[in-house]
Amino acid sequence: MKEEKKERCVLTGVIETELDILKRHIYVLKTLQDKQPMGIIKLSEITDYPQHMVRYSLRILEQDGLIEPSPQGAVTTGRVSKTMDLLKKTLSNISKTAEELKKTLD
Repeated sequence: MKEEKKERCVLTGVIETELDILKRHIYVLKTLQDKQPMGIIKLSEITDYPQHMVRYSLRILEQDGLIEPSPQGAVTTGRVSKTMDLLKKTLSNISKTAEELKKTLD
């Protein structure tokens, strides 16, 4: 799931970085949802993200109540569906804002 280095602008660098991190968190969550329970090493192998990045994503997902540890590895909680709906709405709003900003550049 790794990507080539993107050309970035200072004005949008923070947003792009945060979107990359969000993309990773969601990918880790969706992978875990499909193949749970799973530990860091296996998630790293499947997602092609380094273990330290997977560990960080798992920590964030656990803080948000989306996953929890089990003896066999991380598992998702009942909050995933509601959070996915919220993410869709939030990303839709972000997309609308980006489109509005794009129009101001013409």
